[in-house]
Amino acid sequence: MRPAQLLRVLEREFSSTAQGHHTPVMLWGPPGVGKSQMVAQIAERHQVPMIDIRLSQMEPSDLRGIPFRNGELVEWAVPAMLPDALRHGTAGILFLDEITSAPPAVSAAAYQLILDRRLGEYRIPEHWAIFAAGNRQGDRGVTYSMPAPLANRFSHYEVETHLDDWVGWAYAQGIDERVIGFLRFRPELLFDFDPAHNPVAFPSPRSWEFAHRCLKKFDDIPELLQGTLQGCVGPAAGIEVTAFIRSLDEMPDLDAIIAGEQVPVPREIDLQYAVAAALVGRAIRASESGERTRVIGNILHYAGRFPDREMGVMLVSDLYRTIGATLFEVPAFADWAQIVGEVMLYE
Repeated sequence: MRPAQLLRVLEREFSSTAQGHHTPVMLWGPPGVGKSQMVAQIAERHQVPMIDIRLSQMEPSDLRGIPFRNGELVEWAVPAMLPDALRHGTAGILFLDEITSAPPAVSAAAYQLILDRRLGEYRIPEHWAIFAAGNRQGDRGVTYSMPAPLANRFSHYEVETHLDDWVGWAYAQGIDERVIGFLRFRPELLFDFDPAHNPVAFPSPRSWEFAHRCLKKFDDIPELLQGTLQGCVGPAAGIEVTAFIRSLDEMPDLDAIIAGEQVPVPREIDLQYAVAAALVGRAIRASESGERTRVIGNILHYAGRFPDREMGVMLVSDLYRTIGATLFEVPAFADWAQIVGEVMLYE
């Protein structure tokens, strides 16, 4: 399932704790596709705590607690990391990460916690959701087969990579527009992981975020840029993105486009993707200013001049994903829609 759909599932599962309909959710997927980040987004959106428990690093007693004598009885000390309404709040997310990397004895200790929301006398507060994530066995991570009793305690979803969803997230997070433009140009490199070769660095949504950070640190040191990008996204992708970035010296004048001047559309496809990504970034920065209508209007006029109408549609679709229905309030949108005719915005 694509990330945008999974976020809606997680959103509804979190909200359902209030009605008593919550089902624990298990997210499956290879490393670097954003499983943990999606759960963190839900917690941030609702401004609730997320307790991240890495079961792969635990012993069974870490969950169950340790026994102590109380008179003639033995009681269990509840681990401080488990959700507590007084210490953590009445609502939140208990996130069991790397659950498929946990030894079977630890998984067994989690059975009652996940299904019955309790361990002995301890109970998870009512309005806390339980989400978990792990790698599949074919992903070359340290994984154990999930026991059937544990698997039957979850609803299961496989996380797919989806470029449009990633692009929307990337613009919202301020990811370097050169990275976005490159992945629009080479979409198959958003995620390229071959477990048979067991690569150390490879392209993934997570590692492209590393590439963004790399550009912030090494953009002014040309002799280090390619090597550091390769260290983030792998040898082949690092060479390609470096070549793409170096070719941007031939990009048209973005300020002139924003000003409404008649700037030619570049013939090179890679430059067209780069221009489109950069113009969306300019629109985002102008969307809260008094220049919004003028800037977005001139970008729409430019989008209508791409020789390949699909390229203009992609640009405007990305605008819609990032600034929303505000786009339709710009008078130039009607002119652009007339130009593209039957080609519609796509989700």
